[in-house]
Parts: sequence; C-alpha cells; structure tokens
Amino acid sequence: MCYLCSVIQKMKTMATVTLKYDPHNPFMRSYLNTAVLAGFKIVDGAEASEKKLTPFEKSLEDIKFGRVTRIKNVSNLVEECLV
Repeated sequence: MCYLCSVIQKMKTMATVTLKYDPHNPFMRSYLNTAVLAGFKIVDGAEASEKKLTPFEKSLEDIKFGRVTRIKNVSNLVEECLV
C-alpha cells in the first residue's frame, strides 16, 4: 500500500479537494481512476460545494449550538468582556 493511501485511511474526517482539469487528458483520467481505486469519492460540482449561510442563518446556528452568552445588565457585560 502506498504511503498516501495509508495516510488517507488513518484520517477520520473527509476533506474535499477541488480539481480543474481537462477531461480529455488521458493522464488525468488515469490518475482519477487510481484515486477512485484508492478510496476517493468523486462528486459533481453541485454536491461538492457547500451552501453559504446568511448572517441570519449563522445566528440561528449559534443559538442552536449554544454559542450565545446571556448578560443580565451592563456591569455583567463589562465583567464578561474583561474575562
């Protein structure tokens, strides 16, 4: 097994790599076929691109995951800022 394949198998999360290439280039076709045999997944552009969140959606996500601090009054705000 090649070194790159062993490193990829040890990774727990998937990374996304975007390639722009000439689909008529036989070397690139061969390279991509080898990558698929090594366990890579090829996805089209629509599936690969992640949706950009609007500021409102980011705020809702912050609330959902508890990344919001509640402050009762101004003195507590100053204490939170200085910590």
